[in-house]
Amino acid sequence: MSDDIRPIPQPGILDIAAYLPGKSGAAGSNAVKLSANESPLGASPKAIAAFRSAAEHLEIYPEGSSKVLRTALAEVHGVDAERIVCGNGSDDLLHLIAQCYLGEGDEAVMNRYGFSVYPIITKAAGADIVMVDETDYTADVGALLDAVTPKTKIVWLANPNNPTGTYLSDEAVRRLHAGLRPDILLVIDNAYAEYVTADDFAVGQALVAEASNVVMVRTFSKMGLAASRIGWLVGSPELVDVLNRVRGPFNVNLPGQLAAAAATRDTEFTARLRAHNAQWRDWITQELDSNHIHVVPSQGNFVMVLFPDAEHAKLAFDALMERGLIVREIGPSYGITHGLRISIGSEQAMVGVVGILKALVKIS
Repeated sequence: MSDDIRPIPQPGILDIAAYLPGKSGAAGSNAVKLSANESPLGASPKAIAAFRSAAEHLEIYPEGSSKVLRTALAEVHGVDAERIVCGNGSDDLLHLIAQCYLGEGDEAVMNRYGFSVYPIITKAAGADIVMVDETDYTADVGALLDAVTPKTKIVWLANPNNPTGTYLSDEAVRRLHAGLRPDILLVIDNAYAEYVTADDFAVGQALVAEASNVVMVRTFSKMGLAASRIGWLVGSPELVDVLNRVRGPFNVNLPGQLAAAAATRDTEFTARLRAHNAQWRDWITQELDSNHIHVVPSQGNFVMVLFPDAEHAKLAFDALMERGLIVREIGPSYGITHGLRISIGSEQAMVGVVGILKALVKIS
């Protein structure tokens, strides 16, 4: 058989740039990973205990609908369990949405610096992605609406946004939704909702209850369960029915289901995580924002730090790396070559980051 004859992927697949995860330290190193927006306080002790208990039953398939987890989410968040779908991380659910609601000839709209997974899943479904410029690194509602065409089927919105940390108020999100046709699905990706402290922010839950063309997507990855890969969404009965027809029958593992259910009910731990994050997010912003460095105001568990140019950003990245502090370069994925994304970590890590960057500014 000729080496030139082989299975060929669908058109457009080879044009997709693969997702680039945050860097990690070498195995056995003492490097501090501040590149992936993980929980600086680990996981809820109750979630860890639940995960361990599942080890006694690894031979058994998990319950297919994640009923235990959906029940916990319904109780804590005040939603109908029948309108919840759980997945292998929120990425799994975003892929399902794209697969079910996008196809060849369709378009999906997103803001310029929105989550880099959106173009991947849009193109994988055969559709085209439409990038819309932002205002001060914040999604522009008017610009997003102006980009809508008869081909538009989905609007992707990360709120708060990754990697910028900026957000749209409840009023702005509602204005965006009000400007969309009823056949366009607004996907509100609330991956960082647990960390938001802004008074005018609202998760998309209320809007989902009011409209059939809105879905709210959430994750446990930022709450200490990144290794378990658990995501969930709330949508209309019709959307839930569609996704349940396509998703894998056992797409959420049993240890993950039990750990996430325990984490959901451990609201005290979630509150402690939010308080720690707010304290050090505000502190690092205040300490670093200056004439030399700009810290974009963030509502996530990270900050985006902007330097005068790409050369200064590379110097900063290397200086931090040399001291065992690994942050995220966002030039390759987002084109913000003069910026770094820094996850909020421990007090020691934050003090270290600030000290190194302040010293670098004085030298450069």
